[in-house]
Amino acid sequence: MKRLLFVVALVATSAFGQIQVQRVADDAKVIDRVAEAAKRDLPADLLKRIVNEDIDLLRGKRADGTYQYAGFERLESGRKEDSFSVQPSKSNDNLSKVEMKGEFAYRLIIGSPSRRMLLTKNRHVWIDRVDAEYIPIGDKTTKLHTVRVEDWIEPGDAKPFDFPDIARQVTVRVYARADTDVGYGNIDLTLVQAKIFDDPTSPYADAAASAKAILRGLDARDIPSIRAMAARLNQNLQPAAVAAVTAIPATTPAGTPATKTVEVTAPKVDDELYRELQSIEDLLTGNDAERRQGLDQLHQVLRRLRPR
Repeated sequence: MKRLLFVVALVATSAFGQIQVQRVADDAKVIDRVAEAAKRDLPADLLKRIVNEDIDLLRGKRADGTYQYAGFERLESGRKEDSFSVQPSKSNDNLSKVEMKGEFAYRLIIGSPSRRMLLTKNRHVWIDRVDAEYIPIGDKTTKLHTVRVEDWIEPGDAKPFDFPDIARQVTVRVYARADTDVGYGNIDLTLVQAKIFDDPTSPYADAAASAKAILRGLDARDIPSIRAMAARLNQNLQPAAVAAVTAIPATTPAGTPATKTVEVTAPKVDDELYRELQSIEDLLTGNDAERRQGLDQLHQVLRRLRPR
């Protein structure tokens, strides 16, 4: 019985993976067709949502927000911000606590805005300490990191505090008080979120690069680039999709393995070469890693076309 349950679970897991690969390949066809038909009415926001979901699938997104084929690095990808008012207290030991939560953050910035309102100048605030309670990426243990500050933050200033690890989940608590002689002051808390980087050894690294190139094409509303990258994404995933379909044989009601026939229609050589060169051109306009990938693919094309 246990063996049967294991086999069923394995088949279900494999089938899930098959559906995801085929889904991304099918989405690429849709993006290509929509870009071809839309022209000036390109629904960029809708297509971006589709592509971002596909990138998550190619990265193997897990339930906790981490990825099988991607990691995080201490480079800024976004920020979460909030503002708080800190009141003065009769005793220096009586501190106000302001709290903020976030995900995939590696740094807290405490800032003091120059003004509290449009014309009213802000006032300095005493920062006693900062507590960061967090769960690191790849760990289930909650950690506590405390930094003693014990200093005033003046209007217009900012103080950064890095966490020892990139936090999958984090709650920061800042203990502070305002100056009784001048009145309450405002502070801003900012959590700096880590940037995702793709694993170059991932079996879907090229597909993820093509999907990110589609996003850049959508930002620039570059229809030829979008179509070239969508075609390249679909072609890149076809071997994986075919392998996924044929990995588990279907069975007839009588239990006899059914024969599956997969018909593959190859594109014209000239058409395929044109799309491949277009994808290389797009990669060469990207970042350093993408330019290296583009040069490598260009060398492969030249070797393939070299007279024998």
